[in-house]
Amino acid sequence: MITYEEIRKDEEIKILIETVERQLVELGYTEHGLRHVGLVSERASTILRELGYSERECELARIAGYMHDIGNAVNRNDHAHTGAYIAYNLLKERGMDLKEAAEIMMAIGNHDESTGTAVSPISAALILADKSDVHRTRVRSGNKSRFDIHDRVNYAVEEAKIEVVDAPNGFHNCTKEVILKLKIDTEICPVIKYFEIFLQRMLMCKNAASYLGIWFHLEINGSTLL
Repeated sequence: MITYEEIRKDEEIKILIETVERQLVELGYTEHGLRHVGLVSERASTILRELGYSERECELARIAGYMHDIGNAVNRNDHAHTGAYIAYNLLKERGMDLKEAAEIMMAIGNHDESTGTAVSPISAALILADKSDVHRTRVRSGNKSRFDIHDRVNYAVEEAKIEVVDAPNGFHNCTKEVILKLKIDTEICPVIKYFEIFLQRMLMCKNAASYLGIWFHLEINGSTLL
């Protein structure tokens, strides 16, 4: 079976991820390189593990997380679909079971909020993991006067973590809930700006959590907002 470690050490895949980062630097987007995909892969795997999924499903989520933005090496537009196609062919060439490669393809193809939605446990975990990575370390420019609204919102986030916890008895008929906890410097960006930029992503997370049979909460500066 193809493992995450094999994919992480694969030179061709690493070059594609580095190409993603180089292109998005030129376009002025937030960081999408090895740090981002490594974090997403670990979070996607952990979410499924906390919910009792098999180790193989967790491993596939980890691989999907690592490869999910690879389509940006071609073009930012429609990167989820392009990346899904590239990932499937790369995994097939490396001998991955075709059903597993298709699972990863489907997850990657549905991770972007403009066209995707949760259609499998792996896709749901990938969505939650990807959309939870909002943080000032993703902002490239050190010149605050040149920040656009996405830069300002990301830079305002001093801490971001996602946790799967036991839900209160009978809470929306769920036994577990997933909480995205953010610490935001409101002098840099008011909380309402976060919702202006990321509301669609948060609703996507809520739908992904629902697919997994759990409840999604957004907590900012200790207050539950969603």
